[in-house]
This record gives sequence, C-alpha cells and structure tokens, in this order.
Amino acid sequence: MKVFIRKAPIGSAAVDRRSVLSCAGAAVLAAAGLGSGHAAESQRPNILFILADDLGFADLGCYGRRGIATPHIDALAAQGVRLTQAYANSAVCSASRTAIITGRYQDRFLVGLEEPIASDEDGERLQLPEGHPTLPSMFKAAGYHTSLVGKWHLAGGRAGPTKAGYDYFYGFYPGATDYFRRPTDKEAIPGYPGAALFEGDRVIQPKGYLTDLLASAAIRRIESTPASEPFLVSLHFNAPHWPWEGPTDELKSARLKKLRDADGGNEAVFGAMVESMDRAVGEVLAALERTGRAENTIVVFTSDNGGERFSDTWPLTGMKGELLEGGIRVPGIVRWPARIKGGQTLGQVMIGMDWMPTLLGAASLQSDPKFLPDGEDLMQVLAGTARPHPRKLFWRYKAFEQAAVRSGDWKYLRIGGHEYLFNLAQDERERANRQEAEPDIFDRLRAEYDAWNAQMLPYPLASNSDSPKGRMADRY
Repeated sequence: MKVFIRKAPIGSAAVDRRSVLSCAGAAVLAAAGLGSGHAAESQRPNILFILADDLGFADLGCYGRRGIATPHIDALAAQGVRLTQAYANSAVCSASRTAIITGRYQDRFLVGLEEPIASDEDGERLQLPEGHPTLPSMFKAAGYHTSLVGKWHLAGGRAGPTKAGYDYFYGFYPGATDYFRRPTDKEAIPGYPGAALFEGDRVIQPKGYLTDLLASAAIRRIESTPASEPFLVSLHFNAPHWPWEGPTDELKSARLKKLRDADGGNEAVFGAMVESMDRAVGEVLAALERTGRAENTIVVFTSDNGGERFSDTWPLTGMKGELLEGGIRVPGIVRWPARIKGGQTLGQVMIGMDWMPTLLGAASLQSDPKFLPDGEDLMQVLAGTARPHPRKLFWRYKAFEQAAVRSGDWKYLRIGGHEYLFNLAQDERERANRQEAEPDIFDRLRAEYDAWNAQMLPYPLASNSDSPKGRMADRY
C-alpha cells in the first residue's frame, strides 16, 4: 500500500513529524475503507465549511465563468469533487441557512418562513428553537472547536451563533453590511440597522476590506486549534452580496448615505468582489497546508442561493428569488484528500440540508433521533463507494406563489399562477413545458408537493416574503 505524504509548500517550514504521522494515518484509514460511521475517533476530520453569498451557478472558472479569475477555488475543485447538481434549500439567504444548520427543511421553523429575515426587531420570535440540535452543536458536543466567521442572519435579535453551538463568533448579524465601514452597534449604518462587526458579544472596528478580515479570522481559528483536536470552522463570506464594493472602493463606501445607494453596481466591481473572495479562500487553504491539516480536513465550498444581477447561471435560467434552476442551483465543491479522490465531476443531486448529515457521518457522529434530518448522508457517494442515485426534493417560496418538486430528472414548477413540467436531463434551461405530454407525471408531482406542503408550517399572514415593505418588494 502506498501512503501519500504531502510536501510542505514552497517557502514554508518543513512539515513536522506529528503532521506527517497525522497525514499518513489518515491515508491509511482511507485505504482501509474506513469512513462514514467507521473512522477512529482520533482521526475524525476537521471541517472547513465555506459559504459564499449570492454566488451564481456559473460564477467560478471551474463552472464556466469567463472574465473572472478564480484559480484557488478552481484548484479546490480539481483536488476534490465538483457537483453539477448542488442545490440551495431556498432562493434566498436566511431560509437556506436555516436548512444548512439544522439539516431539515426550513419550512419546519418559524425563522425559516421569513424569506429572508429583514428586521432586527423580532428577536424572540425569529430564532432557531432553543435546544434544537444544529450542525455546530452536534460537533461541539463531540469535542470539536466550533467557530462561525462571517454572516449569521438567523435571528432577529441577539439569539446568535454562540447560542446555537458555536464556541466563537467573528462577524455580523443581519443580511448585509458594508465592506469597509465599521459602525458601532448603536450607530449602525443608515438604512441597515445592526450591521456592526462583532467578536463574541463585543463590537469591534478593525480596518480593512471585510472579505480579507474574515479570511484572517478563520486562519487564526485554524492556527489556534491544538493539532490533536478537531475543528469546525464555518466561514460565511458576505461576498459577492451587495453593497457593490470591491477591495479598492473604500472612498465610494465612505460616500454612501445608506447601503442601498450601492445598488447600481457593475460587472467589473462584481468581478473584483469574486476575485477577492477567491484570494481569501486561497489564504485559508494555505493555512491548512502550513498546519499539516489539509489531508484530513473536509473543505466544502458552496453558496446560500442562486446569483443576483451580475451573476452567470448558464446554462440555467432564473436568479435569486426564483425557484427556476438559476435561483436554487449553486456551486458545490468538496475536498477531503484522506478519503475523496480528486478530479471528479459528479451529477449527484445534493441540497443544503444534506451537509449536516453528510458531515456528521464523515465524523462517525449520529443525528439526534428526536430530530432526524430531512437531508441525506451522501459521503459514500462523494467518496465513490456508493453510486449516485435519484432524489425527491421540495421547495416553496411565498413570493409569487412559487412551488417546486425535483423527482429524478423531472421537475414540477409553479410560479406566478402558472404550472410547468420539465425534464432537466434534456432541458436544463426549463424551456419545454411537458405538462400536456406527460400528464401522469405532472399530476403525480403536483400531488406529492401538496402532501409535503401539508406537513410543513403554514406561512404567517405577513411573513417578510409577502410584505409590500419586505425585501422582495424590490426583488432583493
């Protein structure tokens, strides 16, 4: 059996004996076929979960984007698995994040029915249920160091990350904040309350571009974790969400009276934001190499929903706020050198709520039997020890009365009072409505949606997604 030991990067200190033995041990476990449900506790993988904000399906070079350079994320994909049918649970932010952190349909929670959370005023009502298991709480209970660096957007008040299972929080609470300005919690940014930057419960005002600050904080958490102890670092970038500010736009930021003044944007600024995020990802991945952790760290890169106005979703149609494929299909990349063979492109359908059971399984951890996930553990498929298989998934979105079902290659879609049936294997652009040609399939999927929907919480009469004052009033 050949054991692969990664060489130290050029210009770095030599890898120490502990790191070499750790990498070798992980490779031995992988070669022995030990993985989900079987890995020795001492070899539990570290997890780096990177979440982009409003990144479109084709906004990376490895997904076909032209004119924007993303060499570090492209390399990550080349070293692992690139998913071509990864989905978000929702077409907007906080609903998707509810599904990721719980492993369940967001429609089971009041906080998941706000599409998205737009106010900081409903802290008692809009939060994850107290005591409900979460991705970080499950790993924390298993002895992991857990950190959230970046965007939270899962509670209206201060029911924040440290109450949901994270040991450490460096980031901001609402759906967006400025990339340069650091207001105090009371001053905030006009037009967007609560957009201060926090470390724990303390407001901080570091200078610099937000994407870079978040990368640096994630690196500090990785480097400060003892080599013998595992970590979960959730790195939730604000990029490339508005305000449209690249790393050289500090003067433009200073002139803004409120964040919405930055809504115009342009493709050049959007490209600079994506490229800055790519460089930040490269720096964090380099930290894994320096600390000898790259071999046994599961790195996930994905997006919370489809892209906004400057995003590329080719060959898909639709965008953020829509249940067309472009609004919910996202990049999905997984690297784990100790277990997953690199250079793969995989058509397995995967969705945001799958990440929790998949990562738990990889670490030999069990889901809470009282709150079984709606998502599925797909690590064996990612690792190549199980074959891809069809899925049945459901979406709903109150704005424009949207509903969708994905069943195998078929998709039922309802939007704006119209109904459609598409065969995604033949028609990813959702152009040919097969409703009349395949009435039995159409009726079956519509009935299955109705049955699923009846099990979910009903929308409140005035949830944000249906409010004239809500974010969907201007589409974003």
